[in-house]
Amino acid sequence: MSSPGTDPDTLAPAVDFRSAFTAAPLAMAVVDREGLVVSANEALGALIGAQSGALAGRLAADLVDLASDARTWHAYREVLRGREARLRCTRRIKHPDGHAVWVQVMVGPLPDRAEAVLLSVADISARRELQARLRHLQMHDPVTRLPNRTLFFERLSAALEAESYDEGGTGRIGLCYLDLDGFKAVNDTLGHRVGDRLLAAVAERLTRCADEAGYARASTPLVARLGGDEFALLVEDSTGTEQLAELAESVLKALQAPFDLSGQRLSLSASIGVVERQAAGTTATGLMQVADTTLYWAKADGKDRWTLFDPERNAHRMTRQALASTLRPAIERGEFTLEYQPLVGMEDGRVRGVEALVRWNHPQFGVLTPNRFIGLAEEDGSIVPLGRWVLATACRQARRWQLEHPEEPPLFVSVNVAVRQVWDSDLVADVAETLAETGLEPHLLQLELTESAVMGSAGRPLQALQALSAMGVGIAIDDFGTGYSNLAYLSRLPVSVLKLDGSFVRGFQYDSSDDKADKAVAPNPADEVIVEAMIQLAHRLGLTVTAECVETSSQATRLRRIGCDTGQGWLYSRPVSPDRISELLGPPGVQAAVGNP
Repeated sequence: MSSPGTDPDTLAPAVDFRSAFTAAPLAMAVVDREGLVVSANEALGALIGAQSGALAGRLAADLVDLASDARTWHAYREVLRGREARLRCTRRIKHPDGHAVWVQVMVGPLPDRAEAVLLSVADISARRELQARLRHLQMHDPVTRLPNRTLFFERLSAALEAESYDEGGTGRIGLCYLDLDGFKAVNDTLGHRVGDRLLAAVAERLTRCADEAGYARASTPLVARLGGDEFALLVEDSTGTEQLAELAESVLKALQAPFDLSGQRLSLSASIGVVERQAAGTTATGLMQVADTTLYWAKADGKDRWTLFDPERNAHRMTRQALASTLRPAIERGEFTLEYQPLVGMEDGRVRGVEALVRWNHPQFGVLTPNRFIGLAEEDGSIVPLGRWVLATACRQARRWQLEHPEEPPLFVSVNVAVRQVWDSDLVADVAETLAETGLEPHLLQLELTESAVMGSAGRPLQALQALSAMGVGIAIDDFGTGYSNLAYLSRLPVSVLKLDGSFVRGFQYDSSDDKADKAVAPNPADEVIVEAMIQLAHRLGLTVTAECVETSSQATRLRRIGCDTGQGWLYSRPVSPDRISELLGPPGVQAAVGNP
């Protein structure tokens, strides 16, 4: 069959080329401008499983599946119409005996034959198979035979493309990101060969968990080894956090059973970060960052557990990072201020001193108390310049009060010192310089260190404390009773004050006669016995005692009865500005109102 007005003989190959065309190993056909086969060689017939003579008159596009996608079909039509020079594409065609053949199809003009084009078809099945094998090697981990990091991210990125979830499914995605607890110890003690066998055994159990989770569902989770002892289970079209939680729980349970590896019996556990969310708006990088954070939480929370991503916890982490990155510049910008909380004599109720408490006036997060940033400052070392500023500011303010109220006994100022300040700076020199610059007498400065920092001090910290004490500066142990509580050190350390942790004072609670008593919380008599014993011991060692967190008058009464020297807490005053302290030191009689801030 031929198109009207077309003579097949004029379109057949010239006599000089006919024998070459017929015997060529490359499958070829001459196709007219209507897309019909004019002549085909034996190689083409053998390739598609038909007699070459029977192909004349058939649509060439049907022989090699050129109409299966619109883009290729359009390009082919443009070549037939002479609007495009040639077409090259790869197709997968089915042989009549059932096997598939990958072919590379080329359609281009015939020299001196404007009425026809040449179709050539090359069998590239062997090349495709080799490419597939190479790709499999590139995309799979040789130890566990699981998909590797590259294939995992390829699948994850594809799952997050809009067309993947717009046409159906839940539109959600889930991820279990796990790390084996203690795997490094196995590698280090038993060698990498045993470690590799253990990884392979873990992979088998993870795959089994994924298969069980995928039973009767639309898809089975993808299990991949991302590197080292890190694995991931990707759940496309997840149905919610409950599905991911069940999967994570099954993984933990599967890994808890001991592994028998050629006579080696090993036990291990895993920490798993679990994330489940809408696919829309999620990126592969963003999802992995969140999963990594959640995995870190699982390890920090004690390992051998799964932890679900918590937006609030993540927001706190992000805030923490934001604070850490702006701490040092904030010191230079003057964003810190000091408030002062009175230290009141238990016998007469008069203000004896104040504790300087630093606040950060953050431009984004508002006023921040020390528990929000002191730990960060200790981690990155900015506690050293911040501590110097606090020390100088507090001493300068104490000296100002002394000059403004010469008729009143001068207040001492208590300044908190982090142990890193002792190690990373010359604290003794800083204190001496500050006292000299401000004119404050050494006995009006008290430095507070936590019990855990002071107890067991040796070397440089102990030398610094001894030098400061010799200078006349008071040394106080803060939060006493919560750390080591090694009382033997008290006789050897240059300490002058013990500050009892507020947990002891809160244990006093209230007298039954107190109308404001919290009836739901019973007082603990043991706390009073412990506090009284510590006060008596401190006094015998020549130390004074300050009780923190005094909130009620009955607590103050009981502390006074057992000999406590000074108190600090909301009963007397919250931390206040320097001006408020000046008011307390003002006209006679004002100090009597210190308990009514």
